[in-house]
Amino acid sequence: MQLIFATHNQNKFNEVQKLLPAHIHLVSLTDIGCMEDIPETGNTLEENARLKADYVAKNYNLPCFADDTGLLVDALNGAPGVRSARYAGDRKSADANMEKLLFELKGRTDRSAKFKTIIALHLNNGCQFFEGTVQGEITLRQAGKGGFGYDPIFRPDGHLETFAELPIGAKNKISHRGKAIEQLVQYLKTKT
Repeated sequence: MQLIFATHNQNKFNEVQKLLPAHIHLVSLTDIGCMEDIPETGNTLEENARLKADYVAKNYNLPCFADDTGLLVDALNGAPGVRSARYAGDRKSADANMEKLLFELKGRTDRSAKFKTIIALHLNNGCQFFEGTVQGEITLRQAGKGGFGYDPIFRPDGHLETFAELPIGAKNKISHRGKAIEQLVQYLKTKT
């Protein structure tokens, strides 16, 4: 089965590819010749995931899914949330986003946060949603070279390491994206 993952983010693509069974051939936006940066103008993660999936379904008529992920920090009333990728501006700089977040949390004792991923799947003219979350906390400084985005400053509950310090296999077993993809895979098993 071929399935389009509506992303240009190679790190995210590689991470998701490792989570899928071998019989699902994952294809990126670049692979299908879609070079557009699909606007994420929704007010929620659900809306943004659906916007991206709808765009691919409408313009390419192929089975596809899209995700949107947010980091929700309790002390910041859920920020950066839906603006996680552009928290420090429209350049989508992970380093700038982390610097801004660490600055916003300076001196705060409550550093609890969660990652939330929403997946929108377009298959057989229908749209299905899947959600994964992981609780944790924002560290005082960056640690680790793996992962991407906020991974160097997010420590999941029950672990001493940040997502960036964990091996990819260990991260995928507990991550928000891993949980949402697991639901997607289970759903696909009922449809293929």
